Amino acid sequence: MTADIAREDSEILKISRRAREASRPLGRLDRRHKDRALAAIAAGLRDSKVSLIKANKQDITRGRDSGLSAALQDRLRLTEDRIESLARAVEEIIGLDDPVGRVIQGRTLPNGLRLSQVAVPLGVIGVIYEARPNVTVDIAALALKSGNAVILRGGSAALTTNEMLLSIIREALRSVGVPVNAVQTIDPFGREGATELMTTRGSVDVLIPRGGRELIQHVVNNSKVPVIETGEGNVHVFVDATADPQMAKDIVVNAKTHRPSVCNAAETLLLHVQAERAGRETLAALVRGGVVLHLDPRAAEWMPEGSAATEVVTDEHHRTEFLDLQMSVAVVDTIDEAISHIRRYSTGHTEAIVTDSASAAEQFIAEVDAAAVIVNASTRFTDGGEFGLGAEVGISTQKTHARGPMGMGELTTTKWIVRGDGQVR
Repeated sequence: MTADIAREDSEILKISRRAREASRPLGRLDRRHKDRALAAIAAGLRDSKVSLIKANKQDITRGRDSGLSAALQDRLRLTEDRIESLARAVEEIIGLDDPVGRVIQGRTLPNGLRLSQVAVPLGVIGVIYEARPNVTVDIAALALKSGNAVILRGGSAALTTNEMLLSIIREALRSVGVPVNAVQTIDPFGREGATELMTTRGSVDVLIPRGGRELIQHVVNNSKVPVIETGEGNVHVFVDATADPQMAKDIVVNAKTHRPSVCNAAETLLLHVQAERAGRETLAALVRGGVVLHLDPRAAEWMPEGSAATEVVTDEHHRTEFLDLQMSVAVVDTIDEAISHIRRYSTGHTEAIVTDSASAAEQFIAEVDAAAVIVNASTRFTDGGEFGLGAEVGISTQKTHARGPMGMGELTTTKWIVRGDGQVR
């Protein structure tokens, strides 16, 4: 059997073709029909809380026994509150405008041709992610509202949870007459299935990886399907000389400890040499919060006496997305030095400054190259839900098509429509 024939018989290719077939009627559904499907998904999540938590505990136990990190266990875990948050996020999407058919621009040419550029679904989206059952729901809901079919690969760590979530979603679609193949999974085919999905150019329109650096780079380097790069967040907070000490402490502690396992958590703290009071109070608060600090010599001098759980910072620490209660700390002499440090180590996700200087804030905004630049607020706000997008597919760190939190609008492309009265060129 030739390689081409084997490919024609591939289950992954069959799944992608079913997704393509489902995407056609899905793209024509009106908002009311899609919103009914979303309401059914939210209701299904609430009705299945007990069984979902039971399934999730199986994944947590298996992950713990196999050495899954505490950070990934946190991402994997579902609780009643987290399930309710998922249901509410789906309902928030119901309240958002349908992006399909939105007119981007329009005009009439001198020859009478009437032009309009409108938003249309991308078509079929493949998403590869790790230990994040919330992504299963978020992406399915956003894809549905934006008229796209989606193929999910959620990873072995969340296998049982995702299987149940997929069942809830597909039953919701079936109940309101939406093609169930609008949401499919390739989880049963493991890593080999994910690798093959990367080759289905022409059947899958775009591939979105969500996870750690290794996963993202593997997809970027091996996919034949166009990729939207997301996720890795080596995030910095710079405390300027003029920063209010209380504000600096509150922002940094929240950015690091609120949920350290996510990509918008701060990983490096840069302290202006003239911000000693703010630096001392912030470092003390981080220690009280259980954060292991990797300090340069000047930052170490600002630590409370007798503080343990510290190390000398290295270049590798500055390059690391810890996703844990660890943080690199360095003292800088100027804002220019802080910006240079960020340029060297940033992954282009989110960067923040705490300052009382308008000129420093504007310089930081102008010179720092990231998907989100924040002034006097926590980096934890770089999030689709917080930005009013309902949920997010991911946070794009690239510069083409989409950048920053990706909501429904980023799951559409455009089509030019030309209406004439017999004009010829």
